[in-house]
Amino acid sequence: MKAKIDFMGKRTVAAIFSAILLVVSIGSFVFQGFNLGLDFTGGTQVEVGYKNAADLKSIRAILKANEFGDATVQLFGKPTEVLVRIPPREGQGKAKVGEVVLNILRGADENVILKRVEFVGPQVGEELRDQSGSAMIFALGLMLVYVTLRFQFKFALGAVTALFHDVLIVMGFFSVFQITFDLTVLAAVLAVIGYSLNDTIVVADRIRENFRKLREGSGIEIINISLNQTLGRTIITSLTTLLVLTALAVLGGELIHGFAVALLVGVVIGTYSSIYVASNVLLAMDISREDFLEKEEDIPEVP
Repeated sequence: MKAKIDFMGKRTVAAIFSAILLVVSIGSFVFQGFNLGLDFTGGTQVEVGYKNAADLKSIRAILKANEFGDATVQLFGKPTEVLVRIPPREGQGKAKVGEVVLNILRGADENVILKRVEFVGPQVGEELRDQSGSAMIFALGLMLVYVTLRFQFKFALGAVTALFHDVLIVMGFFSVFQITFDLTVLAAVLAVIGYSLNDTIVVADRIRENFRKLREGSGIEIINISLNQTLGRTIITSLTTLLVLTALAVLGGELIHGFAVALLVGVVIGTYSSIYVASNVLLAMDISREDFLEKEEDIPEVP
């Protein structure tokens, strides 16, 4: 039985591609960091509405002239809706900051409407940041235990390597393009872990089955056959998921835009890693038919 597509023949190119993405991601973490949302940094978020399309440059200039030069100003869903984020200020609660910002904006345009004001304390933001990091590490640890129990350690190492690969690249995407990283994005990253693991387990299950069933073929050939057999299922699942996520990213509004983008990137990278990263690790650990043979019990000698 011969594989139609030689996936493993491109494994070196895939490894180089993954290495480049990881280096870029980690470099961005170190030198640029994240554009953290108020969930993690604390501060005040003020949403206002205008009658006509808002001029962001003018709004930034007005706020800077009134000692709010550190404010982040962006459109929120519509050209007439603006979101202003202000870092924590000592001695000022959300009502005070929100009122001051609204009065400044109304000084330039009296028709400005206040839609909402949200406040997150800096201590709460730090706790959320620490707890979210712990939750991610805990989830990856549980995945390692689960795959080890269901398959064996070689598969577990391949699966968890793929998960780390996916998480780092999704977070790197947000760091490189400085897209706001908040709790909804973190939820999407955790969802990516589940999606990627599911895809990896489907492939791993077929690899294990073929190692036991096929009597001929090297490890590379058997993995290639397994990847080809699961390719149809992988494409259908990924495409239908991507269609839904694209609709959410384009039409879902600003509140879930980051969530949808994180899942879009995660599904693409997760599909790629289940084919190349996990399988590459198996080959690097010299997976063979002997790993799947049941150990024979010692037969007592007849006296």
